[in-house]
Amino acid sequence: MQDKNFDKLSQKFSQNIYGTTKGEIRAATLWRDLAPALASLGMSRLRILDAGGGFGFLSQKLAALGHDVVLCDISQQMLTLAQQQIEASNATLSIELVHSAIQSLTVEQHGQFDVILCHAVAEWLIDAKSTLHGLLSLLKPNGLFSLMFFNKEALRFHSLISGNFDYVKRDFNVKKKVGLTPTHPLYIAEVRAWFAQWQLSLVSQSGVRVINDYLKTNLPADIDKNQLIEMELAYSQREPYLSLGRYIHFIGQPASQ
Repeated sequence: MQDKNFDKLSQKFSQNIYGTTKGEIRAATLWRDLAPALASLGMSRLRILDAGGGFGFLSQKLAALGHDVVLCDISQQMLTLAQQQIEASNATLSIELVHSAIQSLTVEQHGQFDVILCHAVAEWLIDAKSTLHGLLSLLKPNGLFSLMFFNKEALRFHSLISGNFDYVKRDFNVKKKVGLTPTHPLYIAEVRAWFAQWQLSLVSQSGVRVINDYLKTNLPADIDKNQLIEMELAYSQREPYLSLGRYIHFIGQPASQ
């Protein structure tokens, strides 16, 4: 078995992930969490690793603010998309593209970073725990680790309220996975235990898409996208909604800080 490579799905991925309302909710939640955390480091120019960052949606946003970014992905097609968007940007973006599995990144070759992002990657990995722990060797002692992962309990709940009981009984096993359905979703408690083991304090925790994925098909005519995003942000850090987020976003920092 191998970790997921999105080469064959790069166009579909780029359109489905950030080119939709789902994507706007994701971007709004991540940025709401990241902005104060980055500011807390007290540095105007940060060195940031976007591990498995695809075409670099956040890499580009962060570089536009003056940060130095290393964007690493196993998919050459994703990095080609990133290069095209970087070249088309009106701003000068300090982004180094690295075509590599994130497991292959080393301190000797790439140094350490003030911030490491690893978003929507863990749920595609054969051994997420070891891979994520390996990334922490690239984090500076006072750095921030931003992890967003697919929530297995939310997958269960969504399947239950959709009436997909057989799918739940099979523990989500199907003969053929849909291209963008994560293969290794994670439990929140499991990841919290990893953070504790790695001595990372949780600076921030949010659910991503705590409402959108559970909406009824027919919505009131006066509901618009901005109202939805406003409600997503309002409830994303409150329980029980946080734990129902389709994705979970943790920001951790070495506990000694």
